Amino acid sequence: MKQILNNLSKLAKDKHNENKKYFDKLKKKPPKNLDYIMQDLHDAEFKKTDCLKCANCCKTTGPLFTLADIERISKHFRQKPQQFIDQYLRIDEDKDFVLKSVPCTFLDNENYCMIYDVRPKACREFPHTDRNKFYQISNLTLKNVEICPAAFNIVEEMKKKLPL
Repeated sequence: MKQILNNLSKLAKDKHNENKKYFDKLKKKPPKNLDYIMQDLHDAEFKKTDCLKCANCCKTTGPLFTLADIERISKHFRQKPQQFIDQYLRIDEDKDFVLKSVPCTFLDNENYCMIYDVRPKACREFPHTDRNKFYQISNLTLKNVEICPAAFNIVEEMKKKLPL
């Protein structure tokens, strides 16, 4: 897995311009069945991808925490939301709540999430490749292919299945 992650950044950078052009075309004229195709590609990739072997998303980036996330997680810890915020979060330049530091505080040394059942929405939905109206999140996807081997593979398969 380390080998794949070492190559992922270079591979993603090499494909960046190609992917950007592809997504620009996709935005202009998204196929009617795009969400179904993306769901199939997502499902196929995650049948063979074990996130526990990687956890690069948890090691290199932090999710946004919504107010609902903060409420749910602080309740899990039997804390007041403000205590949770003070202990774990900061406000970033976009005025969003994010972790004070990465790797994620809640990732253990076997790549398990210690708050998996109450994890933030952003974590539950990552890498967002099965999202409806997928074409609307191309900038996010371009970032995610640099972080997530599964997202990289899904985009490569997408380009084969939907040549533009």
